[in-house]
Amino acid sequence: MQKTYTPKVQALGDKKWYLVDANDQIVGKLATMIANTLRGKNKPIFTPHLDCGDYVVVINAEKIKFTGAKLDQKMYYSHSGFKGGLKSVPARKILEEKPTMIIENAVKNMLPNNKLRKVFMDKLKVFAGEEHPHEAQKPQKLEL
Repeated sequence: MQKTYTPKVQALGDKKWYLVDANDQIVGKLATMIANTLRGKNKPIFTPHLDCGDYVVVINAEKIKFTGAKLDQKMYYSHSGFKGGLKSVPARKILEEKPTMIIENAVKNMLPNNKLRKVFMDKLKVFAGEEHPHEAQKPQKLEL
């Protein structure tokens, strides 16, 4: 009888660093690619209960695109926990004030809702402009 191979944490090896340029990219497609890279689904040793993924650095988050009329119609909600504490903000305002939040929120919602989500989100680095402090890691360009 064949046994299923399960990689050990030590066998996963070194994590790679990838650089993604979000200039004129669609939010959903970009977030899907980033989430799969963070989880390690593009590797042959992917295991759902282990952290097999790599680090991802996203630049130009302020130049991301929405399809259709989502820029005005999509709302981001937050609740204070008190009665009447629901706040809704359109995507256009979020893009102007905190452009990194859009990508972080989209990727976070595409990751599994378990203890590994925080581990994956810690490996995501999002920056509004061209500059980032991770040149020392020599990130490779990741194409969509």
